[in-house]
Amino acid sequence: MKINRSIRLGIGVAAIAVVASACGGGGEQTSALQSASEGTLTVGIKYDQPGLGLRNPDGSFTGFDVEVAKYVADKLGVEPQNITFKESPSAQRETLIENGEVDFVAATYSITDTRKESVDFAGPYFIAGQSLLVEAGNTDITGPESLSGGKKLCSVSGSTPAQTVKEKYAQDVQLQEFDTYSACVEALRNGAVDAVTTDDIILAGYAAQYPGELKVVGEPFTEERYGIGVAKGDAEARAKINDAIDEMIADGSWERAFNDTVGASGYQIPTPPTVDRY
Repeated sequence: MKINRSIRLGIGVAAIAVVASACGGGGEQTSALQSASEGTLTVGIKYDQPGLGLRNPDGSFTGFDVEVAKYVADKLGVEPQNITFKESPSAQRETLIENGEVDFVAATYSITDTRKESVDFAGPYFIAGQSLLVEAGNTDITGPESLSGGKKLCSVSGSTPAQTVKEKYAQDVQLQEFDTYSACVEALRNGAVDAVTTDDIILAGYAAQYPGELKVVGEPFTEERYGIGVAKGDAEARAKINDAIDEMIADGSWERAFNDTVGASGYQIPTPPTVDRY
């Protein structure tokens, strides 16, 4: 979030320096709570993931990540109409946060130690697992080991699933990377690749989008803990967002949001996670 230097807000140069320092320096970041106090938030989501984060033809947004973001925003005092959703491809999520272009990111954003070097995370608010998407008639691919023999596997740049397969299960797999998973899905439908890999909940949404054409195969072979990314050092915002996630789970809103979005794909609702208060 770019520092608001308006006289109206009465934020002095010294105060700006203090907030910027607390959030990792550079003068480009403030707490997400500062934006919320002004009644607006910019939230990073995916635009192309059915059931999770999807931009509809009319310009509206739907999905579980969207509902989580809206619930969190409400608990921070921001009404839905005052949220600006910004597309956040996998490879750009840390940069968008670091540059202050978004207040937080809720975009199937797996919490990892490497990412925590650049940003902080609230959550997790969901736990998924990596799996594979193939054509409905495919009987050769049943799990990551069956990708051996030079099969073509697609995932997105800036994410880790394809490399996980290559390093742990099928060293000779041919990797193809695109900016978005929707591009991978089109490559699969066109026969340009043999499989798409990412988290099972994401793949379930695409399988539901193309019933009878695509299917998810095999058991999940990783654990992906989805968090909400905030600026590095923004401990106060992270704590407030964790409180909101806890409340969303406790009051039944988490389950309702899941059933209204992801549930349509047939993906079975899992046990709600416990947020990490590190």
